[in-house]
Amino acid sequence: MIVERAYASIPPDTPSKEVDAWPWAVPCVAELLADGLHFTAPVTFLVGENGSGKSTLVEALAEGFGLDPWGSSHQRRYVGPRAKSLLGERIRFDAASGRGRRMLGNWSAREGFFLRAETAMNALRRENFDPESASHGEGFLAVFREKFQRPGLYVMDEPEAALSFQSCLELLGHMDQLAKNGAQVICATHSPLLTALPGADIIEVGDHGMRRTPWSDLALVDHWRRYLTDPRMYLRHILD
Repeated sequence: MIVERAYASIPPDTPSKEVDAWPWAVPCVAELLADGLHFTAPVTFLVGENGSGKSTLVEALAEGFGLDPWGSSHQRRYVGPRAKSLLGERIRFDAASGRGRRMLGNWSAREGFFLRAETAMNALRRENFDPESASHGEGFLAVFREKFQRPGLYVMDEPEAALSFQSCLELLGHMDQLAKNGAQVICATHSPLLTALPGADIIEVGDHGMRRTPWSDLALVDHWRRYLTDPRMYLRHILD
């Protein structure tokens, strides 16, 4: 299910000094404000260094869709005390052009889930899962198996943090099935394994803003390839 684009705007009454501050001054946010973000495939990955703004983007996209910023399903919106972020308040989804497949037009029928690594355990409890009955990674996979099935918007922030290599492969399979079922997946990640999903749209986030990059040209893929070939190339710079 392809959304035409997401877009945002700076509140008109924002003081000029705040326009140059977070989040508006983050390069990827500035590009979102200027050009929007077009979704061209059922699965979109956002990759980049820590601090590049990819988590800021995925959280705001989840909020713009009406999902709890703490992480949870569409059925449990804003169950916590946290208000929407400055950017999340301004995010809108636009499917008016008529090209491609759209998100569900009826807000009451919209489904989705926001899963973020640092609040996953609380999200699991809110979804009536018992995190104590399984490992952290198994808890993640339980959500994917039980909740990530129907068409809708599924937003993930570094889901690989709790997963082993084999579990990441299982997650990749869930993403592929969601795409085939008509869902839209947006995932911020550092994983070269996940981003290798065939047909996925990969957006590299950094000081340049946002740019679509083939998997083989990603900086994270290049670094992992070099490191696994010869760890000493990197370790000699940080170890005595």
